[in-house]
Amino acid sequence: MNFDIDFAVPFRHRVRFTSDLSGNEFDVLTDLLIADAPITPKVLLVVDDSLSESSQVSDCLIQRLQSVDSIELIKPSDSSSVVRVAGGERCKNSRHEVDRLLSVINQSGLDRRSYIIVVGGGAVLDAVGYAAALAHRGIRLIRIPTTTLAQADSGVGVKNAINQFGKKNWLGTFAVPWAVINDSSLLKSLSDRDFNCGFSEAVKVSLLKSESDFDFLCDRASDIFDRDMDAAFAVIQKSCRHHLQHITTGGDPFEMQVARPLDFGHWSAHRLEDLSGYQIRHGEAVAIGVALDGIYSSKVHGLSPVVADRVCRCLTDLGLPIWNELLNDTASILSGLEEFRQHLGGRLTLTMLDSIAKPIDVHQIDLGAMKESIKELVSLAR
Repeated sequence: MNFDIDFAVPFRHRVRFTSDLSGNEFDVLTDLLIADAPITPKVLLVVDDSLSESSQVSDCLIQRLQSVDSIELIKPSDSSSVVRVAGGERCKNSRHEVDRLLSVINQSGLDRRSYIIVVGGGAVLDAVGYAAALAHRGIRLIRIPTTTLAQADSGVGVKNAINQFGKKNWLGTFAVPWAVINDSSLLKSLSDRDFNCGFSEAVKVSLLKSESDFDFLCDRASDIFDRDMDAAFAVIQKSCRHHLQHITTGGDPFEMQVARPLDFGHWSAHRLEDLSGYQIRHGEAVAIGVALDGIYSSKVHGLSPVVADRVCRCLTDLGLPIWNELLNDTASILSGLEEFRQHLGGRLTLTMLDSIAKPIDVHQIDLGAMKESIKELVSLAR
């Protein structure tokens, strides 16, 4: 006797936008901390140690959370009410930070009705999210992204991961966060490099989803580069909406199918990050990958060369690179295709563009045309 039973599990993905979370909009956070009576929920605050001290994010949140009677704020050590984890790819390149956090979770007695609030960039959200998904097979996670990249893209995703075997995100889980809060004030202390990085994912998703949003981004690229926060946060909100709609209504939130449209430009981006020892930021690598696949799409799949050129100009206007000397080692770059195929778990499936908002799945790459596309990037970058 055999049984095949289809079933669906309901999830709710909560995303909030604020401009003063640690001030007069603090209730946006506390409203998300639901007490399952009669239990007072435990709350653990985890903060990216690379955050600018001038932001005073963790200090403000600690002070405000300590005043909330309906929660128990965990004090993981005698001297601190916060766990600090290494920022950037440092926290993902080994299991050290994940294992340390799991020990804190265990020693603090957190359970499946507890909350972990993580404040940090995308890499920290990935690593802490991985630990939260492993402990008790899932502790409620509230992400507070502090970079444009994380607010526009990874912070609203359902993936958590660390790197292993020299491969990007090889260990990981799918887990829907309890909530995500994008606070614009957290972006003000970013360096120009980190501020610019996030908009490559916005370019990517607008190319996949909306010609009008791509036009808006191109038109306001110089303003965003000059840190016009109204323009920047409008783009972040558009990007966040597109990513969230794809995840929640696209029919494949946990990537069980072979196609991963939101990874347009990522096969080479992941390879570039690894080859550079993660000296290239993820957003910078994605910018190069999007430019490369845009040019390739114009050579092989009918995308207008005018659009491909506009993509490259938009990225450069945003202060993002479209070239790196590592691309000269074409054999190493092209080996990223096989790594990507393995990560997909089946035949190679890449997203390319027929036109803006008309992505297509391709299963073979014309290596000659791809090499020509790499060469063309040199002249465009100059």
